[in-house]
Amino acid sequence: MRLISWNVNGLRAIVGKGFLDFMTEADADVICLQEIKAREEQVAEIPWPAGYHRFWNSAQKPGYSGTAIFSRIAPVSVRSGIGSELHDREGRVITAEFEAFFLVNVYVPNSQRELTRLSYRTESWEPAFLAFLKDLEKMKPVIVCGDLNVAHREIDLARPKDNGKNAGFTPEERSCFQKVIDAGFIDTFRLRNPDAGGHYTWWSYMNQARVRNIGWRIDYFCISPSLEPMLHDAFIWPHVQGSDHCPVGVDLY
Repeated sequence: MRLISWNVNGLRAIVGKGFLDFMTEADADVICLQEIKAREEQVAEIPWPAGYHRFWNSAQKPGYSGTAIFSRIAPVSVRSGIGSELHDREGRVITAEFEAFFLVNVYVPNSQRELTRLSYRTESWEPAFLAFLKDLEKMKPVIVCGDLNVAHREIDLARPKDNGKNAGFTPEERSCFQKVIDAGFIDTFRLRNPDAGGHYTWWSYMNQARVRNIGWRIDYFCISPSLEPMLHDAFIWPHVQGSDHCPVGVDLY
């Protein structure tokens, strides 16, 4: 079973950059998207590849945030949000239940350039989201994927010394991700590549950052410990263009 996650930075825009071909070539059983910036009716006429069930959780604010799941396998159930009116307005979480696990697709709030959302994110959103994951895990194992908007360790970004006070690498954000790890979830790419630097999933559009590989690893697949025996591979596809992020994924056997 191949699972892929990608922050597409606008679904309608990326369709014009070869996304439909990517869907065919990736040969994924499930594709999780973040920052779709569209409602279902706005993409209804797109000729999606056959065989995928499609599920959407769009933000209330037009052209903002939002998540989607494309799955060849019909889920047992699908739910939007985490059950909180405060946190569910921006379409940041959609969960598909399969026979063996829950798949949680998330677009974690960005703390913003002046850290204007840092306290909301780290003191309110992150604890509520982790509690949601742990509640699901009481029923069956959990896979959480998406744009988590944090580089966990210095190895996860090209210039750690320059970014300690910037959104995505503050001590508060890194501590929140560490709590996910401490709660038992496994960072699949780091499990398979414990000491490998230079592997990033997001690059600024400025200063040829992607060409120079000055990036951040902020997109993840994390799994419950009981799923580790199923993990065959965890990968990043930096060669795939179309967004300022690239796809990440796992193969489960």
